[in-house]
Amino acid sequence: MESSLPFVSILMRARNDEALIGRALKAVFAQKTDLKFEVVVCDDASTDGTREVAARFPVRFFERPAGPYRPGRTLNPLVRAAKGDIVVFNNSDAVPLDERWLDELVKPLLAGSRHVFAFANQLPRADAQELVRKDNERAFGDGKVQATWRFFFSLASSATWRQNLLEVPFDEDIQYSEDVAWAWRNSRREVDPVKIVYCPDARVEHSHNYTLKELAKRFRGEGAADRVIFGDRPSLLRELVGAARETLRDWAYLAVRPRGWPEMPVAPVRRLVQRVSHWSGTRT
Repeated sequence: MESSLPFVSILMRARNDEALIGRALKAVFAQKTDLKFEVVVCDDASTDGTREVAARFPVRFFERPAGPYRPGRTLNPLVRAAKGDIVVFNNSDAVPLDERWLDELVKPLLAGSRHVFAFANQLPRADAQELVRKDNERAFGDGKVQATWRFFFSLASSATWRQNLLEVPFDEDIQYSEDVAWAWRNSRREVDPVKIVYCPDARVEHSHNYTLKELAKRFRGEGAADRVIFGDRPSLLRELVGAARETLRDWAYLAVRPRGWPEMPVAPVRRLVQRVSHWSGTRT
């Protein structure tokens, strides 16, 4: 007798993740689930051994479309190439932390309306800086802090019905926050709005120890995206006040964690770089 469960396509974008993609794929194929799934790897011209490591697993490769990279230009054809009823996105550096990750992530989809987009809990890596740990805990964790924010969503480990993305593809012009743009727009439409669901028990290891230069680039890009998505154009004063408030939270967090004491001097610099870069991005 054939299973009535939907078929799942796990789509994994990768670029120079030789050190992590093997762990991620090993964890994916170790899932204890009744769901049948395929894994499709889209390697974005890696110059290390990412593709060779992925080839050790029973995956299908998808070649990124030629031309300048924009997330939507890769995501949309990748979704069209998927064979599953459900699409699971899982970045090559997002490592599932147990054998129930997949079932926990798709549980909201199987329990309710087709118009659902679920996202996983992202825990910091062992080498994560203390401030990175703090940011991950606030953004994910038990979900209480993110619930107070205007909007939050992450595609890095997430799942929805493929039909949702065929009907409304990702924006192919936006360079950053294409996931937030899709989720925000479709969660607020009048007909069949998409419900965004956080799954704290679907756990992956995913964090980045960004340099100040990398932080500036990321937040400038997110600022530009926030202007498009939300119409944001905050004043520089508002951003500076936000940096000061977050620094106070940083210091309170680090004060009771001796391992993080060396990060205290850089905390205000880090927040200033983030906020000023975000402000600059909203002006582009």
